Amino acid sequence: MQILRTILWIVITAVLVAFISMNWGRAPVNIWPLEDGYLFFEWPVGVIALVFFLLGLVPAWLFHRAASWRQQRRIGQLESAVRAASTPVPAPPPPPLPAELAPQPAPLAPDSPQAASVLDGKPA
Repeated sequence: MQILRTILWIVITAVLVAFISMNWGRAPVNIWPLEDGYLFFEWPVGVIALVFFLLGLVPAWLFHRAASWRQQRRIGQLESAVRAASTPVPAPPPPPLPAELAPQPAPLAPDSPQAASVLDGKPA
């Protein structure tokens, strides 16, 4: 993609240089009216065309850069919002059960070894 952009700029530059060199004749440019005529300069036609081309290009380029900057900022905000929304939030622990609903330990069978050790006070 970079090579295509470079080739495009080379072609545009070559066309501009050819246009300016073919139109190197001077033409008067009236800048401001004065009492005894106009304030004017005699510039080459190619330079005049280049100056007015740039006067038209610069505002459009600035508008494009501003729109691109706004879009990149908006994309960044949306990405951070998605990142914040997709971060898993740990679930809060369940509230403790009331005493009447809490599970009770199963009673030990009297002939089991655990019951005998509990009764003797020895660990199983």
